Amino acid sequence: MSSPRFSSKWLLSAPELLTARLTRWRFWLRLGVGLLLFGLVAEAVLRVLNGFSYGAVMAAAKDTPAGDLLAAVAATALSFLALTLYDRSALQYAGARLPYRVVAQTSFIAYALSNTVGLGVFTGGAVRLRLYGAAGLEAGQISRAIAFNALGFTVGIAVVGAAALVWGAESVASLLRAPPELLRAAGLASLLVTAAALGACRRGGRWSFRGWTFRLPSASLAGQQLLISALDVVAAAAVLWVLLPAGSVGFPAFVGFYSLAIAVGVVSHVPGGLGVFEAVLLLALGQQVPADRLVGALVLYRVIYHLLPLALALLLLVGSSWRRGVSTPLVRAASALAPLLLSAFTFVSGVVLLVSGATPATEDATAHLRQFVPLPAVEAAHFLASVIGLALLFVARGMLLRLDVAWWAGLVLALASLVLCLPKGIAVSEAVLLGLLALSLALSHRHFDRRAALLSLAFSRGWLAAVLAVVAAVAALLVFVYQDTAYVDTVWWRFEFDGHAPRSLRAMVAVALLTLCVALAHLLHRAPPALPRPDAAELARAQAVVMAQDSAGAGLALMGDKCLMFSESGRAFLMFSRKGRSWVALYDPVGPREEWPELVWRFVELAGESGGRAAFYQVRPQALPVYLDAGLRVYKLGECATVELAGFSLEGKRRANLRHGVARAQRDGLAFEWLPAGAAEAVFDALQAVSDDWLGRQDTAEKAFSLGAFSREYVMRQPVALVRHEGRIVAFATMLVTGLSAEAAVDLMRQRGDAPKTTMDFLFTQIILHLREQGVARFNLGMVPLSGMASHRLAPRWQRLGRLLFNHGENFYNFQGLRSFKEKFDPVWEPRYLAAPGGLSPLLVLSDTAALIAGGWRRVITK
Repeated sequence: MSSPRFSSKWLLSAPELLTARLTRWRFWLRLGVGLLLFGLVAEAVLRVLNGFSYGAVMAAAKDTPAGDLLAAVAATALSFLALTLYDRSALQYAGARLPYRVVAQTSFIAYALSNTVGLGVFTGGAVRLRLYGAAGLEAGQISRAIAFNALGFTVGIAVVGAAALVWGAESVASLLRAPPELLRAAGLASLLVTAAALGACRRGGRWSFRGWTFRLPSASLAGQQLLISALDVVAAAAVLWVLLPAGSVGFPAFVGFYSLAIAVGVVSHVPGGLGVFEAVLLLALGQQVPADRLVGALVLYRVIYHLLPLALALLLLVGSSWRRGVSTPLVRAASALAPLLLSAFTFVSGVVLLVSGATPATEDATAHLRQFVPLPAVEAAHFLASVIGLALLFVARGMLLRLDVAWWAGLVLALASLVLCLPKGIAVSEAVLLGLLALSLALSHRHFDRRAALLSLAFSRGWLAAVLAVVAAVAALLVFVYQDTAYVDTVWWRFEFDGHAPRSLRAMVAVALLTLCVALAHLLHRAPPALPRPDAAELARAQAVVMAQDSAGAGLALMGDKCLMFSESGRAFLMFSRKGRSWVALYDPVGPREEWPELVWRFVELAGESGGRAAFYQVRPQALPVYLDAGLRVYKLGECATVELAGFSLEGKRRANLRHGVARAQRDGLAFEWLPAGAAEAVFDALQAVSDDWLGRQDTAEKAFSLGAFSREYVMRQPVALVRHEGRIVAFATMLVTGLSAEAAVDLMRQRGDAPKTTMDFLFTQIILHLREQGVARFNLGMVPLSGMASHRLAPRWQRLGRLLFNHGENFYNFQGLRSFKEKFDPVWEPRYLAAPGGLSPLLVLSDTAALIAGGWRRVITK
């Protein structure tokens, strides 16, 4: 009997095929989800517009009993308490222990930010990496804790939603138009799956999927996390439920709707689920709760559960930065997060000002203004406050980048809008918000130390899209608020105390026009901000760091052609350049290993904030977890050859060719000479002549970035090894060394065209022998591109392509000849990698890196 005509290979590759297709359809899937959510929001908005008025919403919010507000605040506190327990159990899973005070502070700040801004893994994750890292945890532990948190939240909200579905299936059935029995069965199935997962945790072990391995937590820890998740979701739902009219909807059914709204908001990727969350609840509860009471409760919920914790987190961070006499790593890390929260708070303040400009003042406020404030002052204050609100949305971007000018602009705008709160409508709540912003900025100036022009700031497309979305939402709000106003020509020119609609329309038109101008200016001319080159003082700081560690290649920072990013302590730095949208860091960070994650994350954030792609060129295998934790992928570039000098000798059969080559070179009249750093001044003109001859014969220009360039200042900073032929300098090499005698490497290598053929072999051999006598541990011969690529049929496509180029690409580059030359010294080979985003990014990064090395695209093609 013949076997079926398919093999197990197809069964094994099915998940890969599914993943590939999903990846290929990712754009269309996202578009479909976006259109679905847009339809959901549109339907909810239409129901809102047809159901009630803005005045009814404000009256409902104003009439909410004080006891209900206090109960909502208490439920918020309980929810955030549960969130701190989230982090504690996640750290327990990651095998880390920290004082609860540290965990609570970090968790509160992280969730206050991510709940408002959204993108919890990136915003809250960045907070945890900084604070937990400062408390002594490794990046791998923090990443495992973040992943466990995300999984715990997902499982928790699914279980709570399933339990609520079982309890209140009849209430949900009317919304989903499905039989209650089917919904109850689905809820029970979800609970059974969770129970099975808890059983698997009891057995322990690991769970693997497509190369990812997840260590199952213990059954007690999994159960603990599940209970904490349930407490968090129930408490957060109670914040909104207590603000609704008593008896309008049962709490179990409401928890189910709340869980569904939270899940849809997370899937939408809208910051904080704003609009999407409200739309789901409006659709779910519109028939059970009066629309004006529901929307009023949603507005209060946003203020209590989102804005209030964000304000408290900001005060906590600002207070940390002003704890006099206390300067622990944790305090420094906490205070360094102030710009991130100030940026979010500034953006929120701008939104509040725009919303205030689109809505009318209260009748009592209007009566007081008519009595005490001139009409021109009221009109000007309303108009200027709206424009300032828009300006704050853009200034928040500069604060995220820690620009000094953004701090000044934010402080001036906050104070100006604070003054305008009185004549525009006696806006007390706005005054409190803006006063807090101004106070926080005044206490945080020292964190904004980057110099740049605010008008030259490049806004990412995502930031522009967020601003446009805010302006569009505010315009829709204005239409809703003044839906009964007749939009005739005369309405634009009405100036009177009761003329709220004309006043808001004028302000909104100005805001829309300014937004359009800024967006067009940045989309048509997206010149990236200039990156300052290091000055003499920064180069001196970098040299001190280089000499105190063991990577000789770090000396390339002293060329001065790359930007330097120092760690907060100044004990480590990262060197990088930019070409197009590629921000390319050369090698691993330089300095103590414990400071590498901070620099890597800061660099990735800075590149992303500027609309670029971050990449790290020629990183070592020992550092790969740092880049993987930052969301990058790794691609093998080749292998680096290193000679262990302690055991190096010209004796023996294996080194016979080198030994005979040295003897022949000496017979040809070659002599080796070593000049320490700064001692090449007397022979500099001769070195210049050798360099010019070499460049002329190669028909090339000086390289940059990962290769040294011949200049007096750079050559004088390094030792120089040279070869004389009958007294004349015919070849030289500049050396990269550190103060630890751990490693040395050759930088510039130049020789005359008439030098003997054995010159380079003689130069390298003598350098190695000299370094061995000086007690240097190893000699770095540099990387051979595409060397050591895997040849297995299951190897990644990247490595298969690299192997093909290495074997058959001699017309483009002497890959095999370079490796053969270095093999003469019997080196140890170590892989080197590119850490970059996925997709086409590695190819784009390598293209831009080639342009950085060659000095431009034209030189890539023409040498």
